[in-house]
Amino acid sequence: MGSYRSDFLRVMQERGFIHQVSDETGLDDMFRTQTVTGYIGFDCTAPSLHAGSLIQIMMLHWMQQTGHRPIALMGGGTTMIGDPSFKDEARKILTPVAIEENLAGIRQVFDNYLDFGDGTSDALMVNNADWLLNLNYVEFLRDVGQHFSVNRMLSFDSVKLRLDRDQSLSFLEFNYMILQAYDFVELNRRFGCTLQMGGSDQWGNIVNGIDLGHRLENKQFYALTTPLLTSSSGAKMGKTASGAVWLNPDMLSPYDFWQYWRNAEDADVSRFLKLYTKLPMDEIDRLAALDGAEINEAKKILATEVTALAHGRAKADEAAETAKKTFEEGKLSDSLPTVMIDAAELEAGIGVLSLFVKAGLAASNGEVRRHIKARALRINDAAFDDERRIISAADLAHEGVLKLSLGKKRHVLVRQAES
Repeated sequence: MGSYRSDFLRVMQERGFIHQVSDETGLDDMFRTQTVTGYIGFDCTAPSLHAGSLIQIMMLHWMQQTGHRPIALMGGGTTMIGDPSFKDEARKILTPVAIEENLAGIRQVFDNYLDFGDGTSDALMVNNADWLLNLNYVEFLRDVGQHFSVNRMLSFDSVKLRLDRDQSLSFLEFNYMILQAYDFVELNRRFGCTLQMGGSDQWGNIVNGIDLGHRLENKQFYALTTPLLTSSSGAKMGKTASGAVWLNPDMLSPYDFWQYWRNAEDADVSRFLKLYTKLPMDEIDRLAALDGAEINEAKKILATEVTALAHGRAKADEAAETAKKTFEEGKLSDSLPTVMIDAAELEAGIGVLSLFVKAGLAASNGEVRRHIKARALRINDAAFDDERRIISAADLAHEGVLKLSLGKKRHVLVRQAES
C-alpha cells in the first residue's frame, strides 16, 4: 500500500515497523474510524525481556500514543509449553512459581512504555493462564481442534525448518500454535481485540488465529508483523558476546544498556533511531545525515533516548555523563557497575582471573586468559600480562576502589564490602 490514512499505520510505515499486513485497507480504515484494541504476546521464560523485544514494545507504545488500546499478553499459560517457532530444541519446562516470578519482573518493563488503567485507550496487561489453565481438554479438542489442519500446520516455516533438520518436535510444542490462535479469540471475546501483532516469525501462528476467529465468531481479525531485525553485521538484536541485553536494571545496569546502543554500527543508527526512540522524523533525518566523527554524537543521542524510555531520563543522563567522564575526561565515576568483595577475601588475596569473572567481564578463567593474551584487559587503566597476579586490599588504595576494564568501553569498579 502506498500510504496509510490512519495515524498509527502511518507512524509504523515511516519508522520501518511493517513487514506484513493481512488486510491493509481494512486495517487502515479500522484504525482511522475506531478505537482499535490490539495485542502482542510475551512468554515468561526469563525474569526480564531483552532488547530483542523492544520493537514489539514500541509498537504497543505507538498504538497507545495514537489513541488506541494495547494489550500486553503475558503467556503464563503458554510458557508452560514453549513456542517451538524457529527453535532447534524444546524450551526448558518452567514451574508455575518460576513463571509467576518472571511475569512480575517483566511487568516492570512495560510500566516504562505504557499507561495502564481502565480508560478507552489505557493499556491492559492480561495473563493467558486465566483461561488456558481452566480448559477442559476434550471440549477444547472438539470445539477448537477440529478447525486445525495438521497438513497446513506442517507447511508453516517454523515447523518445516525444525522437521527438515530432523529435530524432534513434541506433541506438546505442536499444541502451542493452537493455544496462540485460541488466545486471539479469547481476547476478542473479553476485550474486543481484533488485531494481533508480532515478529514475522509469528505470521503463521497469527493467521491461524484470524482463521479461528472467523470460524468460531464469524468476525474479521487482522495481523501486522515486523521484520526480524539483525544489526548490519548480522548480529541478533538483544544479544552480545557477553549475554543478553536485558531491559530490567537489576539484570543489566542502565550504564551497560546505554553502552550497548552507543556501540551501534554506523549503518544502523538511522534505523534504530526510528524504531527505538520517539524523536521526530526530521530530527532523525538530521542525525542520520551525520558522518565521520560526527556519527558518534548521533550514537550518544540514540543511546540516551533509548535508555530514557527503558529506565527514565535521569538514569539515561547519568549513564551519558558517566561515559563522558570515563572516556572523554578520564575520570573515575561512581555510577559505573560495581562488584563488592568481602574484606576477608581481599585480605587473603584474590586471583585476577577470578576477579574478572566475578566482575562479569568474562564467563570463565579461560576467557580471561584469552583477553590477557590479546592485551584487552586493564586494571586502573593499566594493561597487564600476568595471569597469576593477586589483587589485595592494597590495590584499592585509589579512592577505595579498583577499576577493571575490558577493551575501551566495558568497565567495572571493585570495592571492599563493609563488614
